[in-house]
Amino acid sequence: MELRHLRYFVAVAEELHFSRAAERLHIGQPPLSQAIQVLEADIGAQLFERSKRWVRLTEAGKLFLADARRILALAEQASETARRAERGEAGELRIGFTFSIPFTPLFAALINRYRQQFPAVSLKLHEMATQPQLDAISQRTMDIGFIRPPAGGVASMAANTFKVTRLLKDRLVLVLSHDHPFAARRKVAIKELAQEDFVLFPQSAGTGIVPQIVGLCRDAGFAPRVAQEAGESSTIIGLVAAGCGISILPASFERIHLEGVCYVPIADAAATTALLLVQRQGERAPLVDAFVKLAREFVE
Repeated sequence: MELRHLRYFVAVAEELHFSRAAERLHIGQPPLSQAIQVLEADIGAQLFERSKRWVRLTEAGKLFLADARRILALAEQASETARRAERGEAGELRIGFTFSIPFTPLFAALINRYRQQFPAVSLKLHEMATQPQLDAISQRTMDIGFIRPPAGGVASMAANTFKVTRLLKDRLVLVLSHDHPFAARRKVAIKELAQEDFVLFPQSAGTGIVPQIVGLCRDAGFAPRVAQEAGESSTIIGLVAAGCGISILPASFERIHLEGVCYVPIADAAATTALLLVQRQGERAPLVDAFVKLAREFVE
């Protein structure tokens, strides 16, 4: 059974006249009659009663008409869904984001705008550290990721594996307890932290921020003394408030107002991090491309 034959059948059923149906379909009457005969043979039932003066639907034809219309409507719906997916307007988009990203105004504004502009796309959002995101994108369990630069920097991401879109820069700030001697300072240099205890994410978490902190400290002539590790940014800030040490985090975390904690700018020019959007390289992905295009519009 062909969709073409169903369309021919519906036209004849609605016109109840083969010549008018043929004109409507822009085909000849003999091919139309042959197609209806093929359809009746395929389904094993007579759909029309015919005479030289009239055409009538049989009882089987009346019941078949309702189903034929539904099938044609579903076929058109399926075609439209495919066309929308081709344009990046329908489907499922799996997005990863690091712990700090939801605190950036860009993230909330972008996700809201995307939902409004592409309501037929189902967004699956997953909080993950940078390296697990890169692994998931490589393994095709994630489509796109908001990350911080990984260990080794952007250059370490193989050009033939990931396509990177730079969105914005973010300052790094010191996270201090309110009674810390540096709490009243306007700025603090990294080299002044040599004798401090640090509260950081575990190295095994795969965050981009820890290698950067270690690198900044190494450039300043010392290795950071890690007193406590925590897997959640909010836990790190809470441990700083409890006097367990200091930390360094992206400035976007300043939006977390916790009693007993303050944020102080870092004087070193290199104390910045970037917000990156990462996707698989060389892959045709309309949903991802539409999301990246919208993200670029926010930062241009």
